Amino acid sequence: MLTLMLFRHAKSSWATPDLADFERPLARRGEKAAPRMGLLIKEQGLLPDLVFCSPATRTRQTLVLALKAMKAEPKVIFEESFYLGQPSAILSSLCAVKCHPQTIMVVGHNPGIHELALELVGNSGRGEVSTLFGKFPTASLAVIQFACNSWSDIQRCQGELALYVTPRQIE
Repeated sequence: MLTLMLFRHAKSSWATPDLADFERPLARRGEKAAPRMGLLIKEQGLLPDLVFCSPATRTRQTLVLALKAMKAEPKVIFEESFYLGQPSAILSSLCAVKCHPQTIMVVGHNPGIHELALELVGNSGRGEVSTLFGKFPTASLAVIQFACNSWSDIQRCQGELALYVTPRQIE
């Protein structure tokens, strides 16, 4: 069984309007939410073996704060195509993983993270899929499990939503 964690970056700041989107840092709310979500991940026993992360400032900061709370040091790959990436680009990177990590975490942006979660679980009725059809707020986490042993075998509509949590649910 393989586990995929889709983690949207925490709330970013708009305090400097002329700052490029790629460079926007976390807002104070995001700085609080990221470690809370990291602690939840640790408490759920979901420590990642491998992390794919968008190179944007807000995703990097989210990852650093979450990993510190998890007390984890997985291999991290910063993937340019994940900056505002399409679900197909993220899925292609996952399917190309040749090592054998059991748990991968992707730290990225909407709408790509949300769309990918919906594509992977489909309308199968497994898990709490209905919760995904609304919003995927900043710092939210979707955990999807696959009944296969190789990342190259994961397919759309074949995942089972094991957990979906927003920061407000754990405040």
